[in-house]
This record gives sequence, structure tokens and C-alpha cells, in this order.
Amino acid sequence: MADSTSTTAERDGSLATPPDTDTIPTPAPAGSKVVYRSGEEIECWLTDMDGVLVHENHPIPGAPELIQRWVDTSRRFLVLTNNSIFTPRDLAARLRGSGLSIPEENIWTSALATAVFIKDQMPGARVYCIGEAGLTTALHEAGMILTDQDPDYVVLGETRTYSFNAITTAIRLIVDGARFIATNPDATGPSKEGVLPATGAIAALITKATGREPYTIGKPNPMMFRSAMNQIDAHSETTAMIGDRMDTDIVAGMEAGLHTVLVLSGITQQHDIQTFPFRPNQVVSSVAELLKQL
Repeated sequence: MADSTSTTAERDGSLATPPDTDTIPTPAPAGSKVVYRSGEEIECWLTDMDGVLVHENHPIPGAPELIQRWVDTSRRFLVLTNNSIFTPRDLAARLRGSGLSIPEENIWTSALATAVFIKDQMPGARVYCIGEAGLTTALHEAGMILTDQDPDYVVLGETRTYSFNAITTAIRLIVDGARFIATNPDATGPSKEGVLPATGAIAALITKATGREPYTIGKPNPMMFRSAMNQIDAHSETTAMIGDRMDTDIVAGMEAGLHTVLVLSGITQQHDIQTFPFRPNQVVSSVAELLKQL
């Protein structure tokens, strides 16, 4: 892993290096420039979706313009999501309905990362899959054989309707020796009626029944970021990660050796930063501030 410690500079009050543990980063003043990593420009960008680009199906101010800037300048970028339900094409269509025009090739899901991981580990593997089209399509296109007969892997993803029979089958296959993988650790997901159990909750049920912990691909596993960087031929020294959560986006970006940018438009707020033993490289109020720095 590349060394995540960077030598950077401050200009006009903007923060581009991790401060000491007694100093909390503050948003950069509007219009300020940030010098990244010994003066190197960030060539590639990874960004979370919810809380960074969209909030409750509405674009966050500056997000459409930032995406368009990246597209117009042929900047390599990927929008990352732990959601394994939808294919990139589905997500691109849903985002268009929210006012964001993101090409499907610029969307990277935990399902895609999982398929790439298994393909690298065991090309043509036999997989028993619990999930929806986003996961089954990714596995199929990666050359996996989807079966409940003597699979090499049990892969658990997110679905709106977890089947007791499917979970029972997964438990029996894992007990019989199948390797256990989960697309992401998220315990709950949103719905109009309230929270729903998600991949992490069902994985805990299977673990309790089998005594086997899954290998989890999605954030905060840096594997998610590494697979994304490979997809766009990016290098950690000149790649940044934008996120709104210290406990997933920022920690995984740090562990992957990326320049980390925390936006305050989502979950983590300014006063929350001091509760973590690590710091982002940079803090901005929203992605609108990044437009002024590019």
C-alpha cells in the first residue's frame, strides 16, 4: 500500500494535510486553492454518492456542475456505492431522475467490486448468490457460474425480500465448506416505511448459525477503492476520495493511501471529527467548494 502520509502546503487558510491530533480541519475559504501532495495535482477522483452528490433524491448544490466539469475535462472518476441491488445502468437512470447526469461507466458498486474480487481469486467460480440484478448481473458478466450445487462461494448481497429458504440454503452450503462473502457491511437500509434489514444484518444471522465470518468487500474495506482505482487506471498518489462519513469513506480512503476530502453535507459534521483517531486531509462544506479548487 502506498504511504498515505503526504507532504502538502496550505494556501489562503485551506487545509491539505492531516493536522496533529489536537487540531480539527476546517472548511477552506471560498475560492481558495489547495496544493495536493507535494504540489501534485489530483488526476483521478472517487466519490461517495449519498450525502455527497445527492440527498433524499435531490442533488446537493454544486454536484451536477462538479460531475459535468469532470466529464468535460475527461477527468477519470468513479461514483462509489455499497448498494448492490442495482446495475450501473439502473443507478445512472435513477440519478438522472434526481438531476445528476452520470455515465454508467462512471459508477462502481460493491457488486462489481465483489465480482472482480472473485474473478481474481478463482476465475469461473461456482457461486450461490443471494441478491438482486445488480449482483447477479455483475457475477454473470465476470464469468461466474450461478448455482446451488457444490458452490465455491456463497455471496450475500442486498435484496428487498430476503428469503428464509435462501438463507437456510446459504447456511448449509457454508457449513459444507463454501467460502462466505458479503458485498457490504451495512446493517440497515432505508425505505418509505422505515429501516429495513440489509446485508450486514443477514450476514450476522448466517455467521451466528455457521460460526463463519464473511469477507466483506464494500466500504470501509480499502479493497473497494483498490478495485475502483484499477478500473480507471488510477494511482493512489494522485487520487482523491470524497465522502461524508469518517467511519467509512475517510478511513478507507486513508488506508488505501488516497487524499481524503470530507464534505459536511452528509452524516459527519465539524464537531464529530474530533471523536475519531484519524483526520481527513481536507474538509469542505460541500462539493461546491471543490469547483473553486479545480
